[in-house]
Amino acid sequence: MTVKAKICGLMNEDAVDAAVEAGAAMTGFVFFPPSPRSLSPERAAELTDRVPADVIKVALSVDANDELLAEITASAGVDMMQLHGSETPDRVAEIRARFGLPVMKAVAISGPQDVVRAHTYEPVVDYLMFDARPPKDATRPGGNALAFDWNLIAGEAWMKPWVLAGGLTPGNVGEAIRISGAQAVDVSSGVEDTPGVKNVGKIQDFLTAVHGA
Repeated sequence: MTVKAKICGLMNEDAVDAAVEAGAAMTGFVFFPPSPRSLSPERAAELTDRVPADVIKVALSVDANDELLAEITASAGVDMMQLHGSETPDRVAEIRARFGLPVMKAVAISGPQDVVRAHTYEPVVDYLMFDARPPKDATRPGGNALAFDWNLIAGEAWMKPWVLAGGLTPGNVGEAIRISGAQAVDVSSGVEDTPGVKNVGKIQDFLTAVHGA
């Protein structure tokens, strides 16, 4: 089975086009002001308009209120919500029902207890994402260029499809896939020159590495 890839934190036309042309299955757009990758729904709509219908457009938010989620779903041109905060299973189910889009829930993994916790989201999500737990002084829950121990999820059985994230780069994504068994991966900082500034060559190299895994 071909491993799928999501390029997250896209902010300009060149990066979006590079992701699509190199074969990304998902494109990610951030709606969280503390992130250097954050966009307005209006700017996101200009970018999602460039993405073909067969590539999933994902909106990342962090503990967003209903007002912001309504604005995103109404005007940003996205197909899926990625919840990357401390949303409970009940909140995830509420968002999925209220806004009518598939939901991906990101869960921070640092030990076996987090894997157990991730299973509690399975009944209410369409996708799970496993990311590294951020440092205590971090201003955002993801995009921190940190990896977790991929062995923690190796061999684990899941009812829903899942995406591996956290510290992935063109150089280590093949090993990450081999160890974890991931069928989908996510990258943001690993294809950037500086936070928020994507490198087209790195995007291409990452997707080449994924498709060759």
